[in-house]
Amino acid sequence: MSENLTEGTLEEKTGRAKRMMLWFGIVSLIMSFAGWTSAYIVSSARDDWMTDYTLPGPFWVSTVLILLSSLTYWLGKREVSRNQQKKGTIWLLITLLLGVLFIISQFFGFSEMIGMGYYFTGPTSNITLSYIFLIAAIHILHVVAGMISLLVVLFKQIRGLYGPGNMLGMELGITFWHFLDALWVYLVLFFYFFR
Repeated sequence: MSENLTEGTLEEKTGRAKRMMLWFGIVSLIMSFAGWTSAYIVSSARDDWMTDYTLPGPFWVSTVLILLSSLTYWLGKREVSRNQQKKGTIWLLITLLLGVLFIISQFFGFSEMIGMGYYFTGPTSNITLSYIFLIAAIHILHVVAGMISLLVVLFKQIRGLYGPGNMLGMELGITFWHFLDALWVYLVLFFYFFR
């Protein structure tokens, strides 16, 4: 029996609406990144396309960091849903730290690309690496948005607003965070395998 979306308490309706809005946002982001990676593929037919580049090592480090951050976010949510508030808060703080380290490692990756003599624009730029700079930078902006969301979750968690039966905000935050994680894994594998 299907659930009527107009039935239920105001809280249930609000929860469904918020989940739907999040998924609309995620789908639009998927379409945006699909467009950028499609442009990357189309541009690979250019004569000046570079096929022998090496992805910076820090990009692989950042991949491990963001995967770990999804695990720690999940552990935080699990502990809060078990009413283990202190443990949940600690896991969320670790998630925030891993998010910061992810962004730092991305900038180390950019520095490594610049150290190889490749810039985003200018006479030493290359279309291939310019795409990598651009797409990775746009992903970083979304991770910053995810960290702002995580800060809101943390603030509410510290104030005691989450617990068993009241997890909507944390569920929305973790869904977005897991999406950003999966998106980065897709992007780094795309850059590695598609030349």
